[in-house]
This record gives sequence, C-alpha cells and structure tokens, in this order.
Amino acid sequence: MQRNKLNKSVISVFLVLILLFAPCFCISINASSYEDISKVELYPGGMPFGVKISSPGLTIVRFTAKKGNDASSAYLAGMREGDIIIKVNDKSVNTIEAFLTELSKCGASTIRIVALRNDKEMTFNVKPKYSPDDGRYKTGIWVKDSTTGIGTITFFDPNNQTFGGLGHAICDSYSGNIVPVTKGHVMDVTINGVVKGTSGAAGELRGEFLPKKIGVLTKNSACGVFGVLSNNTFSSPENKIKACPKNEIKEGNAYIWCTLDGGSPQKYSIKISNIDYSNKNTKNFRIKVTDPELIKKAGGIVQGMSGSPIIQNGRIIGAVTHVLINDPTEGYGIFIENMLNKI
Repeated sequence: MQRNKLNKSVISVFLVLILLFAPCFCISINASSYEDISKVELYPGGMPFGVKISSPGLTIVRFTAKKGNDASSAYLAGMREGDIIIKVNDKSVNTIEAFLTELSKCGASTIRIVALRNDKEMTFNVKPKYSPDDGRYKTGIWVKDSTTGIGTITFFDPNNQTFGGLGHAICDSYSGNIVPVTKGHVMDVTINGVVKGTSGAAGELRGEFLPKKIGVLTKNSACGVFGVLSNNTFSSPENKIKACPKNEIKEGNAYIWCTLDGGSPQKYSIKISNIDYSNKNTKNFRIKVTDPELIKKAGGIVQGMSGSPIIQNGRIIGAVTHVLINDPTEGYGIFIENMLNKI
C-alpha cells in the first residue's frame, strides 16, 4: 500500500473539485526523548483511525484541458498539479467557499494567484476564459481543500498522549507529494468489511468515519503520521511493552495486531526476513503472513492495515507499511526506531 487510499467527497462547481470537512485545530507535541530506544515503553495499537487533513491552501488536482482551444487558462499561465493556491488577488483562501467567492468577483479580469510549489511561493497571472456553455468565465482548474484517509494506530505513548500510525506518509493521490499538515483531526472509525487482496489487486479495509473526534494530527512524515489522542480514547490489546532497537530485531516469527471488522484488534502471525539495518526510511524488512485466519479473511496484507504494530520477543519492533501487489501475503515493515525518530 504505497499510498494510503483516500476517501473523497466530490462536488463539481466552477470546475472545482471539492473535498470538505469542518474546521479543526492543531497543537504541537512535547515528545519524550527517544534517544535510548531500548528504554521506551509503548502501548501497541492495532485499532483503525481516520484522519482529516487541511492543507494551507487549495491543492490543484487537475485541469480541464492542457492543449487546444479548451486549454485551462491556469495551466497556460504556468500552474501545475500539486500547486497549493494560498491567495487570489492578495486575498488569503484556504477553503472552497473563499476561493469561489474571490473568483466570482473577477469576471473577465486577470486574476493574480499566489501558490506554493515545493514550499516556494510563486505568482501567476491567470486570464479566465468565457464558457458559452455555462455563460461564465472559468480558470479551468479543479482543486481540493482537504484530505481524508483510514489507517491503523501503531503505538501510544502514555507519557505525553502521543500516538504514531501508518508507518508511511499520506500522499496526494494526484501529485504523489506528502500532504502538508496545518490542521488535522483524528477521527473514530468503524471497519465494516474487507476486500480480499489477490495477485495483481490490492485489497482494502472498508470503513466509515464516526462523528467522534479522538485527537489531533500534528505531523505527516515519510515514516508515519503522529498526533495527540484525547483522554480515555485508547484501549491497547495488550499491556505496555518496550520498543526494540533496530539492531536487535531478528529474522523469524513475530505477530501483528490489526482490526478487520467492527470489533477489537486481533493477533495474527507473520515472519520477518531480509532486514536492512541501514535503511532510515520505510521498507526496512520483509513480512510474510503465515496466519491462516488472516489469509482467509483478507488474503494477507490489505490497504488500511498500514501501521499495524509488529511484536517480536515481547517487544514492539515496527509496523506494517506496504504490500506486494503480486503476492498479498508478503509486504514490508518499518522499524519502530525510524518512526520514533520522526516525532
């Protein structure tokens, strides 16, 4: 699952792709020191969670056309997929409503748009085109103002109420870039079904967001997402255990915790191999699902299981991150040490 699959609500207005959710807040983590991984004690996760991320502006996801008479005026002005619009005619915009309001004031006039590309501000002068079919002027861009997804919690640190999950970043499905976090909710979800993985087709957990907010998201990194959970929202499937430094992880048997239905996390057996102790990213070792029940239910590793904690010899060693498309019983995991170093 190289990218966390995103659930999107799409409304087409003024050639704009709309993904909406209520405003949220964000706080910083005062994390404990993780310099000595062997002394860190964590509660393993295994339960699903939802995330809702607001970007600092509106992300361009596509253009109506790039060539010919119908080519998007924004594209012709130099804008590209993945650009994040932050201002229209010097007015800050970070919601679809604000963007549409500013566009409606412009008519045929040239629009000055400021956008972020690779964290660098760029300015574009966009001349809207008149559409006789709609009787209005258009810029020819589709944008979104938020991202949602479902994953699995890896660990919870009771010392500071912080958690980590996914084991990889949430990336924009259009540009492939890591979605920046300025505002993010952690939402309660329920899993109501599993699409089994088969050779050539990744499976997935089917779930739905519940109204309850259970925390805030503070960071979306290459090694996972991190945040703070509200009090009394975390119930671990086992007692607090120590984290395992990467150089002490061994090839052989281990197990994971994950939730495949609306109930609590269940334990499933796996095997670890091909450990790359020098890798500081996400594909640190290979995973082979050996549990017949997990294979029967899901075919192996499926999307939504990213973040499932891996336990070996009584210590948490990492999390599930990827599945091999040609064999869903195999995939990759990340060191818990790599995740903790990203908080």
